[in-house]
Amino acid sequence: MSANRRLGAMLRQTTLFMIEKISAVTLRVANMEASVRFYKDVLGLEIVYGGERSHFTSLRTKDGDTILNLEHGNASIQWGRLIFHVSDVDHFWEYLMEKGFHPDNPHDASWGERYFHMLDPDGHELSFARPL
Repeated sequence: MSANRRLGAMLRQTTLFMIEKISAVTLRVANMEASVRFYKDVLGLEIVYGGERSHFTSLRTKDGDTILNLEHGNASIQWGRLIFHVSDVDHFWEYLMEKGFHPDNPHDASWGERYFHMLDPDGHELSFARPL
């Protein structure tokens, strides 16, 4: 078999095993009630399992395609970031300010997004962005 045919066969085989999407992300949270209220009431995610008094809660985005899981325990922050796309970065920033939060100021990034960061109740970094 020629090198080109072997490469083509390898690429076809690799494509069969490629990741299609990220289905869910799980964060450990110290206070389930505060975290569920933040993600549900402030950010507008919908509870699909569990709730404020549960050990494990799943919430989904408006498109229903991505799940955020919250697991009660000792929240351990190394570093990471969840990035949410919003319809209008500046209006969402104003909304969070009105709710009493203090997110960083919005910026236009060199990679073509307008974004800002803030921390959730457990110190997880969140980014709210929109392609320019």
